[in-house]
Amino acid sequence: MTEQPNHAPSIPLFVDEWMTPKEVCHELQIPEQTFYQWRVKHAGPRAHRIGRHLRISRTDFNAWLATTEDPIG
Repeated sequence: MTEQPNHAPSIPLFVDEWMTPKEVCHELQIPEQTFYQWRVKHAGPRAHRIGRHLRISRTDFNAWLATTEDPIG
């Protein structure tokens, strides 16, 4: 009988946090309408439709936020 190697399922090192549009707006201190206007213009953070819900990954949000830094500020 040959012994099978014991392969544990791969587990990601971290689990990304999913944010709601309301949480994004709260963190940025902007009205939800602004978030949805950005979405129409493809100007805001990348969002994913999960079932009926719109979610933004914390990683995508942070990456988008880094690209919006004011170079003069």
